[in-house]
Amino acid sequence: MGHLCNSVQVIAMVIGTLALASSGSAAPADDDAAKGLAILRKNCARCHALELTGASPHPQAPPFRDVVERYPVEDLEESLAEGILSGHPDMPEFTFEADEINAIVTYLNSLKAKENAK
Repeated sequence: MGHLCNSVQVIAMVIGTLALASSGSAAPADDDAAKGLAILRKNCARCHALELTGASPHPQAPPFRDVVERYPVEDLEESLAEGILSGHPDMPEFTFEADEINAIVTYLNSLKAKENAK
């Protein structure tokens, strides 16, 4: 019986360790997505809808859930670094640092994944 208890304890420890390892590996992506959303809220929310639902405050600004369906997110990286220019006169030019771009792209990819999961 002692060996069985020890085996169960070892299995429980292994499962616990695997759970921590798998949750730990997802945390940086979650942190980056949260940082990306915060950056977008600060710079873009006055015109664009940022979430899976809701209308954009500016009628001509597409919700980001539509943007990620129309354009490959990775293609936006260069534009985010060099400055996003739009044909729309109300949109200001934005440029972001590399860590901000990574966070924004991570959020947009998470948004696309959620949109595709619907």
